[in-house]
Amino acid sequence: MSRASRTKRGHEPVKVALHPRNVKFDWTSLPLVWIPGEVFASHYISVLHLLLPEGERWFVKVFSEILPLIEDDQLREDVIGFIGQEGVHASSHQGVQDYFNDNGLDVRPFAAEIEALFKKILGDRDLTGRAKEEWLIERAAIIAGLEHLTAVLGNWVLNSPELDAAGADETMLDLLRWHGAEEVEHRNVAYDVFQHVDGRYSRRVRTYLLGGTALLVLWWRGAGYLMRNDPTPLDPEQAEGSRLDPVKRPRATLLKLIDTERRGLVPGIVRIGWASWKYFLPTYDPSKEGSTAQAVSYLAKSPAALRADALAEASGAEAQ
Repeated sequence: MSRASRTKRGHEPVKVALHPRNVKFDWTSLPLVWIPGEVFASHYISVLHLLLPEGERWFVKVFSEILPLIEDDQLREDVIGFIGQEGVHASSHQGVQDYFNDNGLDVRPFAAEIEALFKKILGDRDLTGRAKEEWLIERAAIIAGLEHLTAVLGNWVLNSPELDAAGADETMLDLLRWHGAEEVEHRNVAYDVFQHVDGRYSRRVRTYLLGGTALLVLWWRGAGYLMRNDPTPLDPEQAEGSRLDPVKRPRATLLKLIDTERRGLVPGIVRIGWASWKYFLPTYDPSKEGSTAQAVSYLAKSPAALRADALAEASGAEAQ
């Protein structure tokens, strides 16, 4: 469990020491439609398993490169903890992506597009000197905006009892809530890095418009891709493992997004729109997005986090 200093305003920690938790998940019994009867909601959220692995590996690379520019010791420590957590996030969501590929839902074509985005468009360029540093800072600004959205999503999933009531797969919920809790836990770091190395309001807004728009477009395209390619038979009487004509598959529509958001099953237009507006405010403060106390509380009971802590303690005891 994370270490926290004394608290203020009740049980809200003033500071949490960030560290990665080496979680493991067993996906052998995961249904592709993991919210029973909710094809759209399941796939809309499952897009995250396509977007996050390559994206978070990119986060790790950029923040590893920006470490020499960070002169504040506490922020540097936070960034190191952030890098560790993001690395585990990437591998954990990659596990779901691999499971999809192994169970008839081939996501490799879409994942290849994501990889090309981060490696070719947002990757290193043949730059030197100040131009190289500026490109690094530009990408850190993009990450600050994306991390605002991941904190918003983390706060949402920690406060989404409708998913439990709908019978959502428990392992998937634990993955999402463990990840969401850590996003809330480190929600200040990327923004603090941007403020430390640049901090210009115009750059903050511009890079959010670029990064946030790209994310939302890819998210919507990913939902459509998963729904078209899901091999799960729609008719229970069909032979198990058969594949329906993609033309006849359910489609991702705006009405479905509005309906599932209204029923609390997905974070949709209202939540993301409101979150974007908050980020544009000159007074934006990432610490107001979610509760560190709630995040720490979930991490103290997450089955995956508890297993990781037990293994870490056992390894430490053996090393002594």
